Amino acid sequence: MRKLFAVSEAEAIAEFLKNESHEPEYNKDRDQFESYVLKPDLSNAQENAIRRALLYRRRGHMWRELPRDTQWWRVKIEPSDLRNVHVFPRAHWRKISNGSYSIGDVVDRIRQRRYQDGGDQVIAKIQQLRYRFQADRSIPGTVLLIGKDETQPVTILEGNHRLAAAMLVSPLIVSGTFNMLCGFSPRMDECCWYQTNLRNLWSYACNRLMNIYDREADVKRLLPKKEKPGLAEALAKNLSGPQT
Repeated sequence: MRKLFAVSEAEAIAEFLKNESHEPEYNKDRDQFESYVLKPDLSNAQENAIRRALLYRRRGHMWRELPRDTQWWRVKIEPSDLRNVHVFPRAHWRKISNGSYSIGDVVDRIRQRRYQDGGDQVIAKIQQLRYRFQADRSIPGTVLLIGKDETQPVTILEGNHRLAAAMLVSPLIVSGTFNMLCGFSPRMDECCWYQTNLRNLWSYACNRLMNIYDREADVKRLLPKKEKPGLAEALAKNLSGPQT
């Protein structure tokens, strides 16, 4: 893996949100904020704040676990780097991985159909994406990774299914088509998405309880408030009587 250039957290959030914006949680206000998602103005502080709130509506529990000193970089990944790229060590990936969460090992098990019962639903989603990639190589988009530095293993924060699907076609799609952003922190092993242990899971559970109502996901607090008419304006309107 090779660092290309640093990017802002706002850009990482914007790319994450693009991949999430089709979800039902955004149905009620998709029209209002669609331009913010599809054509982000990263120089606009209010837009950045709104995108952050929108992402927190669905993924606040995930983003909040990243260390505060996480620095985001656009990176280049070669096929030989994929042995150090891992999927999440939890949920349905446990039924596919058989203990190894390297994306290469997971894809091999999918090809050989060696996985536990219960993995069929996610396999179907991955295979559907694979067919799409074979038809249109412009689909992949951006994948977000997290790690301690570029020399150590990284975990896929967003894009697990797309990356697995692309590798079923060819590892060259991963290195040649995807945009890759990676969040680096020397404290990343304190994050449950990077390293699963009792301490990190306990911290995650406590954060979930503390943020059952997630104020950071409240978009309305960021929108301009409608000004109420002043007292003088209201009296003038009442004294003027009905208009004829």
